[in-house]
Amino acid sequence: MRGYFRFAHIDGLTSTDPAVYARLPEVHRDESRTQGLDRLELIRFLQVAKTITVHHGALAYLLGINALRAPEAAAVRIEDYAETLRGHRVLRLVGKGNKPATMPITVPVLRVLEACRGERSTGPLILRPLTGNPVDRRDVYRMVKRIARAAEIPRHISPHSLRHAAITNALDAGVPLRDAQILARHADPRTTEHYDRARGNLDRHGVHFLTAYVAGV
Repeated sequence: MRGYFRFAHIDGLTSTDPAVYARLPEVHRDESRTQGLDRLELIRFLQVAKTITVHHGALAYLLGINALRAPEAAAVRIEDYAETLRGHRVLRLVGKGNKPATMPITVPVLRVLEACRGERSTGPLILRPLTGNPVDRRDVYRMVKRIARAAEIPRHISPHSLRHAAITNALDAGVPLRDAQILARHADPRTTEHYDRARGNLDRHGVHFLTAYVAGV
C-alpha cells in the first residue's frame, strides 16, 4: 500500500502521500528460508548428476561446489576457465550486478567440466543434451529438478538450493565466514550469515556444551 500511494503521489494522482508515515512491521531475516541440501544429499546429488549426462554433471558441480547462480552457470563458456593463475585453474565470470569474479576450479570440478567440453575448445560449456543448443535459465531449473528426482530428494530443489548448499556446507566444514563470503561473492558478510544453518542446528546448540561444562558442579 505504501508503494501504491507513493507512485500515485509521484504521478500526480494524489496531492499528498497518506501512507508516507505508515510504520512497517519489523521483519527478522536471521536465516535464509531456502532449503538447501545437507552434506550427504549434496554428495548424492553430484554423483547422480554425472550419471544422467555430462551436461547435468557440469551444471551440478558449478551450482553445488562453486555456488554459481542459475544465469551464471548457463553463461559459462569454455574459454572462461582456460586460464591458470598462481598454479590454480580459474573460472572468470561476470556475476550479479555485472561484478567480475575469479574463482579457482578444483580437480573434481575440472574433471566434470572437461567431460562436458569434450573435443570443443570454444563456445558455451553446458548444452541441451538433445539439441546441442546453449542452455538458458529455464533449462537450468529443469535440469536441477531432473537431478533431484533421480537422486530421490523428497522436496522442491531449485538452483538456489544448490548455491545455498554450497555456502552452508562450506560453513559446516569449518570455512571461516570471510572465506565463505568470498565463495558466495556477497558484498556484506551479514548476507552470508543468513545461510548459516548451524545457528538453528539443535545438535550443535550451545546449551549442550554448557551442560557438559557444568555437569561436574
